[in-house]
Amino acid sequence: MSYDIRYPTARLKRYFDEFLQKKIPHKNQRKKIVNEVGALASNPRPFHKKGFTEIKAPMRVFYHLAEYRLRIGDYWVLYNVDDKLKIVWILDIRVRAEKTYRG
Repeated sequence: MSYDIRYPTARLKRYFDEFLQKKIPHKNQRKKIVNEVGALASNPRPFHKKGFTEIKAPMRVFYHLAEYRLRIGDYWVLYNVDDKLKIVWILDIRVRAEKTYRG
């Protein structure tokens, strides 16, 4: 069964899209991030993937808690999964060197 990929607010969706356009100069890298995030719909917890991590103490991101992160190149995508509603909530995208571990 497939999950929906959603953002908690329209503002977070805009932030994610603007981050992809303005902060990631290479088109191939942007495409890879979009494809990896889209792949979470079929497998929201890719334990076999090298860059996937379950965050042991969920991290506060704005008003939400991120339980998982996925490394895609030099970027982290922080997200949460709601199995009951079949939704993957994309909460943030960050540069790995940035204050990734602070909420």
